[in-house]
Amino acid sequence: MSEPVLGIDPTMPPSGTGCAECDAVEGWWVHLRRCAQCGHIGCCDTSPAQHATAHARLTGHPIIQSFEPGEDWYWDYRTQEATGGPELTPPQHRPVEQPSPGPKGRVPLDWRQHIH
Repeated sequence: MSEPVLGIDPTMPPSGTGCAECDAVEGWWVHLRRCAQCGHIGCCDTSPAQHATAHARLTGHPIIQSFEPGEDWYWDYRTQEATGGPELTPPQHRPVEQPSPGPKGRVPLDWRQHIH
């Protein structure tokens, strides 16, 4: 059995299929990130609101994993480096029918002018 990693709880399911804060205000995102400690889904730093990083700062939860199809990398905010970790509770990514940027119907036509 592998050692537990500080900041990762593989038993926590994702909080939803999109950025929780963006969904609350009918916002949009470029890519999604999953908090490896509590499962919170937030938008990436390229997105206008950068909710994944805001969640990490607010909670002190240090590690995220990509919530994009085909990606399984982790990022550690403490070291500002990619890191590894165990497989998290499914689902591993946003629904494949949900576009990126997304969600469908909420992304402005000039979205590239709003990203970081």
